[in-house]
Amino acid sequence: MRLVAVLGYSARRDAGLHAICARRLAHAESIAGEGDAVVLSGEADLMREAWRGPDVELEFDARARNTAGNAVGVAAAARRLGATEVVLVTSGWHAPRAALLVRAALRGTGITVTASTPPGLPGPRLFVRELACCAAAPFQARRLKSG
Repeated sequence: MRLVAVLGYSARRDAGLHAICARRLAHAESIAGEGDAVVLSGEADLMREAWRGPDVELEFDARARNTAGNAVGVAAAARRLGATEVVLVTSGWHAPRAALLVRAALRGTGITVTASTPPGLPGPRLFVRELACCAAAPFQARRLKSG
């Protein structure tokens, strides 16, 4: 079973669905299919309201507040649902770090992790922020547990 995991994005000052998150959600809607389950991680309530994709099993993880939190929630959903594959839907500039953390959270399970990204490039501020976050990713990955 394939789990499509949509990672939210919020600027924390917006009340609605951020444009970056909306692009991720639309991409997930285009790749989710029969037999898939979808987990909405992060801004789950806003994404649930906006979901216009196929009628698939939807899971919600509203607790995640950062990428490490996304990884923990996605890994828990993958194990609970018996997934054999996780397809991360996030921005291209975020995908390498997100995949590293989800793989760390799923270590030893045999569940494969790939990323599928909508088009778009980050602005300079997001790019610099992501570079800084990448420096901490190996330390975060070591702390994540697969069980």
